[in-house]
Amino acid sequence: MNILLIASGAREHVIARALKKSSTPIDLFCFGSSNNPGIKALAIGYTVGKLDDAQAIADFARQNKIDRAIVGPELPLSAGVVDELVKHGIPAIGPTKQLAQLETSKSFTRDLVSSYNIPGCAKYKKFSSLNGIKEYTEELQNSYVVKADGLMSGKGVKVYGEHLHSIDETLAYCKEIIDAGSTFLIEEKFIGQEFSLMSFCDGIHLAHMPAVQDHKRAFIGDTGPNTGGMGSYSDANHSLPFLTDDDIKQAQTINQATADALFDKFKTGYKGILYGGFMATADGVKLIEYNARFGDPECMNVLAILESDFVELCQAVIDGTLTQNHARFKNQATVCKYAVPEGYPDNAIKNQRIDVSEITNQDQIYYASVDQRADGLYETGSRTVAVLGTGSTISEAEKIVEEEIKKIKGPLFHREDIGTQELIQKRIKMMQELRH
Repeated sequence: MNILLIASGAREHVIARALKKSSTPIDLFCFGSSNNPGIKALAIGYTVGKLDDAQAIADFARQNKIDRAIVGPELPLSAGVVDELVKHGIPAIGPTKQLAQLETSKSFTRDLVSSYNIPGCAKYKKFSSLNGIKEYTEELQNSYVVKADGLMSGKGVKVYGEHLHSIDETLAYCKEIIDAGSTFLIEEKFIGQEFSLMSFCDGIHLAHMPAVQDHKRAFIGDTGPNTGGMGSYSDANHSLPFLTDDDIKQAQTINQATADALFDKFKTGYKGILYGGFMATADGVKLIEYNARFGDPECMNVLAILESDFVELCQAVIDGTLTQNHARFKNQATVCKYAVPEGYPDNAIKNQRIDVSEITNQDQIYYASVDQRADGLYETGSRTVAVLGTGSTISEAEKIVEEEIKKIKGPLFHREDIGTQELIQKRIKMMQELRH
């Protein structure tokens, strides 16, 4: 079977490894935005191009007689790459452009969730000008979040009290969004702990993955600007230390209700990854947002412990025969940390050499924003390399990662505190105080 992987980051590197582990022999092809050495080593065909060029991707797929495609990031989904592939009879793991609005439009998602009475929705209002902002923020008692209504690579959300400290700063940010030609939402701010719960979806049935917590802020102690994600962890019981069984059930129920709503609205099934970003709060689980693909870094946590056959799992998604048994995971904890360029995310340095040769187990490394050149590996300005550890406890996995990530040479930094006992205890304490 010829499988096409679309994109070339660390998320796609872990997908490539999971595909190659299958008992079904496959030939892997990749249409990437850079030369990822990890994926290149596994693929028999590799080309570099624009990830939103649906025509070029479909042409590459046809030339290589591709049987199935897997879309990594949101950009190809928003550009209708899946629609183009389907036209040529190539099924894909990833929703069509219409269904991908779940990620590409925050207002579409809020409207869908609220019109279908799906639990966990926020109070929200859509804006396209500065009119009425001050009044609405006062109505929300200055406990609010501003979200640009479009793709912002995880960086379009600003929270009052964290990123915005006055109504003037809020108005200035809203004006920035308007000037960029976008609309935005202002919605109530939830207080609690964030987590990701991703589910495979065949249009009707869902198979859930372990819950993961991602860390968006750049620096230790959850400080600094928002990033695409500095690292993440999952626990051996597939929950998280600060979540209850009921929290997990609520998140799974919201994912299922959303898949049902999409099917009802468009009369066509969402095939791919339904990624719910949730907040556990004092009064239950709330939906922050949806993504229409694997999270990055969360993809590393879940696929690294996938026990079942990934090619069979993808086939079940395409065929509409998905069961939870297709997505079985080992009872192991995982910690993933990203090494990123100095100055990331705002003034990241680029084109500097890095060296990962001292890492003991090369299977623990996932290449992200790197370029393989004749004289070695170069960082290209975004998250550079992810390192993953597994263990029977989060602490054990964290120690493994920390030891290995320090061996990477080059102008990089990482968050030492992700997955540490100290940080997790803070999360647990916060939720205990909220719930009592």
